[in-house]
Amino acid sequence: MSEKPHNFRLVAKIALALVLLIAAAAAAFLALRPVAVVEAVASGQALDAKPGSIVVNPEYSMELKSVIGGRVLHKDFALDPGKTVKEGDVLAQLDTTDLDIDIERQEIDFDTLKKRIAVGSSTKLDLENTRADLANAEHLHDLGGYSDNDLAKARRGVKALEERVALEDVGNQADLASGENGLKAKRHLREEMTIRAPFDGVVSQIYVHPGDLVSGGSSVATMITSSRTVEARISEEDFADIRKGEEASVIFLPYGDKIFKAVVTKILPTADPDTQRHIVFLDVKIDQDQLVPGITGEVSIVVGRRQARAIVPRRAVFGGNKVLVVSNGRVEARDVRKGYVWQTGVEILDGVSPGEKVIVEDLDKFYNGDRVRTREVAADTSL
Repeated sequence: MSEKPHNFRLVAKIALALVLLIAAAAAAFLALRPVAVVEAVASGQALDAKPGSIVVNPEYSMELKSVIGGRVLHKDFALDPGKTVKEGDVLAQLDTTDLDIDIERQEIDFDTLKKRIAVGSSTKLDLENTRADLANAEHLHDLGGYSDNDLAKARRGVKALEERVALEDVGNQADLASGENGLKAKRHLREEMTIRAPFDGVVSQIYVHPGDLVSGGSSVATMITSSRTVEARISEEDFADIRKGEEASVIFLPYGDKIFKAVVTKILPTADPDTQRHIVFLDVKIDQDQLVPGITGEVSIVVGRRQARAIVPRRAVFGGNKVLVVSNGRVEARDVRKGYVWQTGVEILDGVSPGEKVIVEDLDKFYNGDRVRTREVAADTSL
């Protein structure tokens, strides 16, 4: 009789151990299931957005050229690739010694000319004397003591001197104007030998160094503007509906998945002849310092909106029209029918329902029928 209770307790212990072992195995099995990151299918506003590629360019660039030749001085040399400069900053100075000597000589000649003119003309003195003689001749003529021919000759003499004085005045004014203009031209050339920044910008390339002898018209450096343009390139089939003022979202490759708001500001009327893609300019809400020339990215320009029954994240769609739905712990690969597509979301017309969970990360790791655990993240498919 004593053995039966003992055997019963032994069986109970074995059964309990088996149950615990099975539970532990089940827990371990469940723990080994991969974790799928999912988002819930939601209703909301779908966006008809046209995709495109973007590139950041300087608003414009300019080659700085030397108007006249000269040797580049060490003094005031401030050309350095990548250096930020302000309009009017001195970038380089050419040797002006020869030009300074020429200007000094012309200043002396001009000063001498003005002094000579200020002294007066001997012809004017002759004219005054001749006019006095004419007045006396006219008086004598009235008294009958001077013939008509002699009076006419005296008048012609006065007129000839008046013309000579007028011509001298014209010549003097021309000499003064020519001397002043010559000095202005030389001084302007001297100013041109100081190479200044024509606008706020950045020195991108330099072609000369202190001690170099440059010729007139040769390039000294290249500058790009501080202001930038963001150009979007849109395919021909997506271009027709785009209008100025429409909203857009932009992703720049160096800044990961961060989305920047933008607005269409300009649409070029012709396509790029090489790519047949249309160029659209964007005003992007971003710090100008982040717009480094040459960086690229993607744009999505909204041309329409409507209320949608089911929206999934764009990254949940693969193979053109497939999604992975997690139902009762299992993965289901489904074909879907898409509607509007934009940068972060896709409208699903058929194939999933609101509330269902779709996998949004590491899609290549999951297959139809896989058992998975899930970790749900908040949905965000807005522009």
